[in-house]
Amino acid sequence: MPRVYPIEKVRDIGIIAHIDAGKTTVTERVLFYTGISYKIGDIDKGTTIMDWMEQEKERGITITAAAITCFWTPRGLEHKKENEYRINIIDTPGHIDFTAEVQRSLRVLDGAVVVFDGVAGVESQSETVWHQADKFKVPRICFINKLDRIGASFENSFNSILEKLSSNAVALQIPIGLEVQHKGVIDLLKMKALKFEGDFGQLVKEEEIPKDLIGEAKKWREKMIEKIVAEDEKAMENYLTNKEIPTEELRKVLRKAVLDYKLIPVFCGAALENKGIQPLLDAICYYLPSPKDMPPVKGIDSQTGQEIERKAEDDEKFSALAFKIAADPYVGTLTYFRVYSGGLKAGSYLLNSTTNEKERIGRILRMHAAEREETKEVFTGDIAATVGLKNTKTGHTLCEESSPIILEQIIFPEPVISIRIEPKTKQDQEKMGLSLKKLAEEDPTFKVKGDLETGETIISGMGELHLEIIVDRMKREFKVDGLVGKPQVAYKETIKTESEAEGKYIRQSGGRGQYGHVWLRVKPKQRGEGFEFVDEIKGGAIPKEFIPAIQKGIKEAMDKGVLAGYPVVDLQATLYDGSFHEVDSSENAFKIAGSVAFQEAVKRAKPVLLEPIMRLEVIVPSDFFGDTIGDLSARRGKIEETKDRLNLKVIEAKVPLAKMFGYVTALRSLTEGRGTFTMEFDHYEEVPSNIVQEIIEGRRK
Repeated sequence: MPRVYPIEKVRDIGIIAHIDAGKTTVTERVLFYTGISYKIGDIDKGTTIMDWMEQEKERGITITAAAITCFWTPRGLEHKKENEYRINIIDTPGHIDFTAEVQRSLRVLDGAVVVFDGVAGVESQSETVWHQADKFKVPRICFINKLDRIGASFENSFNSILEKLSSNAVALQIPIGLEVQHKGVIDLLKMKALKFEGDFGQLVKEEEIPKDLIGEAKKWREKMIEKIVAEDEKAMENYLTNKEIPTEELRKVLRKAVLDYKLIPVFCGAALENKGIQPLLDAICYYLPSPKDMPPVKGIDSQTGQEIERKAEDDEKFSALAFKIAADPYVGTLTYFRVYSGGLKAGSYLLNSTTNEKERIGRILRMHAAEREETKEVFTGDIAATVGLKNTKTGHTLCEESSPIILEQIIFPEPVISIRIEPKTKQDQEKMGLSLKKLAEEDPTFKVKGDLETGETIISGMGELHLEIIVDRMKREFKVDGLVGKPQVAYKETIKTESEAEGKYIRQSGGRGQYGHVWLRVKPKQRGEGFEFVDEIKGGAIPKEFIPAIQKGIKEAMDKGVLAGYPVVDLQATLYDGSFHEVDSSENAFKIAGSVAFQEAVKRAKPVLLEPIMRLEVIVPSDFFGDTIGDLSARRGKIEETKDRLNLKVIEAKVPLAKMFGYVTALRSLTEGRGTFTMEFDHYEEVPSNIVQEIIEGRRK
């Protein structure tokens, strides 16, 4: 079966934003105008296509990234197959507890639409998703939404993008009126007013710009043209000699600048009022990259260890990245993958080059949120899913056995909060273990471990809401009721100075004994740099075959720190001396000796406790500003900035996670239910000495 849509006409995009900026509403309008849905879904009624999980419908938030495909012919072009674009969309969550969904989506997308709230402009989590997109070098366009709301300001929102995110933003539209007067948008390229008529804004009318806005539009157009022509010598020459530059030429220059991440076009509208979505769809086709526009994907040849690359072409060798695992009640485990090169037919065998195991691709499915459509073949640039892969996890590479490649894996943040969980009945014990294992396979930021000392199961995640959803899913999808303990902070331990220590393990008990003897040096590393093992053994003081066992002993000792038993992070351990016995030395003896030396060295290196510090944005009515600030200070919060937004106050602060449990209730009672906040992990910081003792004693209890 040949490819239906040429690769140049394929767009793999994500819709990303701060929570409540209107991502899902924008996506629902896109699906309606592209003919995928026949009625517009409503978040408040729980009828959206993209938020299909029960928990999403109840809470009105996106929890899991949903993939869907739609088709669009840019306005002004004839409705022929050759003018149609295929757009694969992933709608991502805005809540920072589900950051893994955003991370993995951005890793496999070529472009992104970033949605902003026209009242609030750039918010704390807008910055987070923006920086995640920067990390993966994703070209993007912006959409300033909700211009129909009271207090909306296109100019303020646009300026907040320039100030906080990128000075490369360029406005391609300005609104006609704001709040209840918001009637449409002005297209600055064509210098036309666009009005959206019909019951659902499906009829786009081009009109002359209202007289009172012509001066304003010319001023914005001038700024726009200056920014665009600065990216191309020929266009700049024409501009300086006052030659008229055709719209098509400006579009071409702008497209190249967007792909090179030199300019970011900004559009506007009000998705809930059905205004501004069709021009946004045109912009996705005009300015965002096709898989062919992206540089060839780089990877490692698993046989030689050399860096190799694959071009985005159908006749290249097949390579794909599995970016999401999901349990489907009807078909079993779904593995979502993005094809980077080559094509794939159902029934083929592939190599999972990450684990070096073979996998059979039985069925290939195109996903439409919760719906599935079977297909026989997929091509470069496609996003699809398959069923029943045995050992493929998030971040694994699938490729042809004859030419193995390992693509760059996705790195996820570590969990910051833990809770104890136990089944309500003995019968549920095994079911709970299986359900937690499945949920952990789906979500790389959710971790499960058993505490050997207490026999308890500890689950860890990115926040209270994250774990609440996990427990809720366990109950609904796997029919397991769990008893949940109080949330606990994921503290860490580290060291402040350099130190050395000796570790000996010598046992003699008739017959062959045990002999392991090592000298270790530990020294601190920068926060977030992790662990490094250095082997400086000279002259065979310890035989090479015992070195990995010593490293293993150190790693095991790192799981339980010397202060309060929390994991030890951010240090370098150097093995520089030791001795061995010809007969009695063994891997086990050296593993124990390494562990003993490490614990002793850490004790001498001024160990300290680290705690997660959260970045907090609190929005409260002005009357409650003083009380809210006082409450945050009592929680050991550091106020970083306060701003005015209409009659509200916005407080940005850094607060220890340990002091933030139950903050929802506290803020509600402080502000008569009118305060809101968003919180995300920022960094780890040393715990003040007066609190360390409390934590250590609490842990011992």
